[in-house]
Amino acid sequence: MKSIYSSRRLNAINQIGLVGLVIIVLTALLLAGCESLDTVAQIGTAVGVATGTIDQSQAASIQKSAKAVARSFQDFTPEQEYYIGRTVGAVIVNKYKPYHNLAATRYVNLLGQTLARASDLPETFGGYHFLVLDSDEINAFATSGGFIFITRGLLRCCRDEDAVAAVLAHEIGHVQSRHGLQAIKKSRVTAALTTLAVEGTKTFSGQDLADLVGTFEGSITDITTTLINNGYSREFEQQADQAAVTILQRVGYDPNGLVEMLKIMQDRLRPGGSDFAKTHPSPVSRMADIQKSIGPYRTVANSGARQQRFSESLGGI
Repeated sequence: MKSIYSSRRLNAINQIGLVGLVIIVLTALLLAGCESLDTVAQIGTAVGVATGTIDQSQAASIQKSAKAVARSFQDFTPEQEYYIGRTVGAVIVNKYKPYHNLAATRYVNLLGQTLARASDLPETFGGYHFLVLDSDEINAFATSGGFIFITRGLLRCCRDEDAVAAVLAHEIGHVQSRHGLQAIKKSRVTAALTTLAVEGTKTFSGQDLADLVGTFEGSITDITTTLINNGYSREFEQQADQAAVTILQRVGYDPNGLVEMLKIMQDRLRPGGSDFAKTHPSPVSRMADIQKSIGPYRTVANSGARQQRFSESLGGI
């Protein structure tokens, strides 16, 4: 009896020790950040082997899993951003039909390309692309790699070229800050570490690793859910607004155009709607944040040439 009790107790201690080691490794991974994930895992498992808590096979399994997580933390390449953005764009176009108006499309692309070149990310793998969506919703979307969509409903909120430029500059701000990719990281990293914590108390098989990697496969859904249903955080929207102010000033547009457009949106947005009202902070709060950097609102002085170009391109939209 005594030897059986001792054996069970020893097994229990070993199991507790293994769980403890996994928790220590996971905690260290979280604190260490992306670049040293693999190193921390190697050190942690080496200690576990040396103290007899785990064997070489278990150590190799944990290290392999840590590497799988580390890889998913790595920055996406510009090419990967492009293909992710294109895939997300296909989802958006499947929900909202493109607006077939050559003059409007050319105009939005002319402004957008000009503004993008003045941003902190003037070039992407596949270049910037701007498309008008045939929807009365007041909305706009920016996906990874530089795919930007703006609805007819939002364009109707713009009274002049400065306002259109402000909307496009805001969306370019989301692209240059890689807000779409950050939506993937937040949700998938949490899912991966949760999976690792659950599975970490046993030796990983090939299927376990496949399941772990599988937790990252919903990245496209993460982005589209954020863009269409949930919206970015207020912090991200503030960053995009501040980026827009900088871009507009670099090109020579009046950033008050952004405030002007938000004033109109405030009047037209319907509470509980599925557009900007659902996915963005209130225009009032955004205007307050913007005016902290540009000062009190003043009416935008439109030049005759800009207003003529705006009217000719978007007058009938």
